[in-house]
Amino acid sequence: MSTESTIQRHTEDARTRDWWFDRIMAGLVWLAGISAIVAIVGIFVFITKEGVGFFGPNFDIVEFFTSPLWRPTSEENPTYGTMALIVGTASVTGFAVLTAIPFALGAAIYISEFAPPRAKEALKVLVELLAAIPSVVWGFIGLSIMNPLIIELFNVPIGLNILNAGVILGLMSAPIMCTIAEDALKAVPDKYREAAEALGATKWQVIRQVVLPAGKNGLMAAALLGVGRGFGETMAVLMASGHSINIPNSPFDSVRALTATIAAELGETANGSEHYQALFTLGILLFVVTFFINLSADIVVRGIRRK
Repeated sequence: MSTESTIQRHTEDARTRDWWFDRIMAGLVWLAGISAIVAIVGIFVFITKEGVGFFGPNFDIVEFFTSPLWRPTSEENPTYGTMALIVGTASVTGFAVLTAIPFALGAAIYISEFAPPRAKEALKVLVELLAAIPSVVWGFIGLSIMNPLIIELFNVPIGLNILNAGVILGLMSAPIMCTIAEDALKAVPDKYREAAEALGATKWQVIRQVVLPAGKNGLMAAALLGVGRGFGETMAVLMASGHSINIPNSPFDSVRALTATIAAELGETANGSEHYQALFTLGILLFVVTFFINLSADIVVRGIRRK
């Protein structure tokens, strides 16, 4: 066999191996994507199946959404009003977003526009490490550090309230918001910056008048994902919010979130009971809200990519 024939055969064998490798990897990626979709659909089907029994002839949708009374264990008149739980969740999430945006945006601007290359990579790793801190650790910070600090600074009887939970949740949401915001700022073409600098703009003028407006959709997506993270958080909110069912009048009022209610009560309910089904109905509500929040963020990101 000639040398040329041998080389040709080896080349064909290599191409065949590469072709099979590509096919196998494509199949694995397809399987992973389908598995994720099946898992999400399966979760929704499960919580819907467990909670659909709550929508019986005695279900009052007006009372469910407008009543502030959540008394599922009352023997005489059990009440399943979610108004106080929804307001508590929204207030903690809103305060968390207001807390997270300055930290996340400031860090994203520094990493994207000012940090030298080595410091940039180190800061990115640090941000990812902050995102990996377990929520129960943040909850302990709220209990042991934020609680006495709020009592001392604001002279209130208890420091487990909206302010505490909002700050803790904001610090938890800031890393993911920072990562997405930094990617959005980095995606702004350098020619925009160069054109502004050529016209005599300072560094801050370039950031304020060129970079931030050009990356506004990505920044909005970061904020929306932060809202989704805050809306679905459980353990830290359970430990830092005071876990009290009421409609708050100030940031120093204790509240209870939807997720915390499910976590605290599900283990004590009888399987298939009305209380059990009501908790899964709260799960359906959370699933739908977080789904639309993440869908909105995805639509915003897709809008960025089309530009």
